[in-house]
Amino acid sequence: MWKAMRSMSNDNLFERDAFRSRASARAKIIDQDGREIHMDPPGGGFEAGAFGAFRQSAGASGFEFTAAFQPLTREQRLARLDAIAKLLDVAFVVPGTNIRYGIDGLIGLVPVIGDIITTAFSLWLVREARALGAPWHITARMLSNVAVDGVVGLVPVAGDAFDVMFRANMRNVRMLKRWLDRHPR
Repeated sequence: MWKAMRSMSNDNLFERDAFRSRASARAKIIDQDGREIHMDPPGGGFEAGAFGAFRQSAGASGFEFTAAFQPLTREQRLARLDAIAKLLDVAFVVPGTNIRYGIDGLIGLVPVIGDIITTAFSLWLVREARALGAPWHITARMLSNVAVDGVVGLVPVAGDAFDVMFRANMRNVRMLKRWLDRHPR
C-alpha cells in the first residue's frame, strides 16, 4: 500500500478513487454501539454513527471533513432535551441528603457570567421546544420560568439555592412532554 502511495503524484495522492483502487482491503470500523460504519455510503464520504456523515473532499491542503448532521426524530430531540435538562438541574446529589443539583447550580456560583451562561442553555431548550411545535402559550410559560430562574439566580448565594430548588429546565421539559402527550403530531 505504501509503495502504491509513493508511486502516485502529489495531485493524485488525495483523490479518493486513486487511493482506494490501490489500497488493500480495510478492516471493519465499529462504533461504540457495535454498529458497522460503512466507508462508501451513497453520496460519498463515510458515516459516523447516529450523528450523520462526514463528507470528504480533496482540497489544496489535503482532506477536509465537514459534518453533515442528519435531522433528529421528534423522540430523539425530546430525549436530548430531557438529558440536557437533567444535566442542568438534577445530575448530582449532595452527599448524605436527597438534595439534587445540576451544573446550573455549579456554573451559577460564578457571579453574573455563570447565570448568563445557564440562562443561555435554558433559552436554547425553549427554542428547541418551539422547533418541536410547542404553541406560543407553552413557550411563553417556559420563557417565564427561564426569566424567574435567571433574575433570581443573580442574587448571590440565595439565588443559587433558588436555582437548585426551582429547576426551571426540568419544569420546562415536563411541561413540553405533557403538551406533546396531548397533541401527538
